[in-house]
Order: sequence, then C-alpha cells, then structure tokens
Amino acid sequence: MSIMDAQRLKNVASETAREVFDTMLSMPVELVDDVPEGFFNGDKIVGSVSFTGEAMGCSRICVNGDFAREMTCAMLGMEPEEIEGDEEVYDVIGEVSNMIGGGVKSHLCDMGFPCELSIPNITSGGNFKIETREWSWHERCCFRYLDYIAMVEIFIKPK
Repeated sequence: MSIMDAQRLKNVASETAREVFDTMLSMPVELVDDVPEGFFNGDKIVGSVSFTGEAMGCSRICVNGDFAREMTCAMLGMEPEEIEGDEEVYDVIGEVSNMIGGGVKSHLCDMGFPCELSIPNITSGGNFKIETREWSWHERCCFRYLDYIAMVEIFIKPK
C-alpha cells in the first residue's frame, strides 16, 4: 500500500466514522488531535471487526461506558433508564464498529484489495489493554461529542 493509498484510507476512516455518528446517532462529532490523558482509565467498551483477503486488518472503536450508553439511547431512541442491560449497549457498539469497518472494507475493495468482514467483537471492562503488532499501516482518529471521546483505529497489512 502506497503512502497515497494510506492517506486516502485515513480520510475514508475519518469520514466514515463522522457519517456514522452524524447519520445513525445524530451526534455531530469533531475530529480532535489525540486521546486525552486518562482516556484509557476506567470503564470502556471496544467494538472491533476484522477483514481478511488481499488486505488483512481490523477496525475498532473505543468509548467509555457513559458514552456507549448515550450512543445506545441515540440509536435506539430511548432514555438511559430504559436500557435493560449490557446487551443493548454491546449491540449498538458492535453495529457502529461494523458500519465503520464496512466503510473501510468497501474502500479497500475499490483500491484493489478485495476482502471480507468478520462479525463484530466486543470487549469491555475497566483495566485492559489491547495490543496489535506487525501491521503495515495503523491510523488513529479521535472524535469529540460534548464531553465524550471516541477513538477509532484502523490496522492493515496487505497480503
């Protein structure tokens, strides 16, 4: 993957995430420079999808638990007290990660790297770190909505 392709893919990842937040959640987000201090401390939820084929990689979104519940309310048209359990929150985070990953996957296919998307995977908890290694390309985009932060990461390795 060339530098130019990588830049195009970065723009696609960023724009896809913005569109998902705006269209599906009615949450206009703004791109911010980086994750604020303490972002990874405390309750967080990570939704990820993988793609495999001529390009291999994954797309993931990480938000704190409060933002995940706000996203759930926005997508399902409900109030916070109406959330019955974690499954509704996990479903929404999974769907958001699937939509962002699908946008990246579609663009990879258009660039000549046909690939397939996995089902979403959800990881949640208070004290964990997800490490990824040996990827040819990694991009991180951070978005702010009110006082919330969402981090979207894309990892790719052409086959």
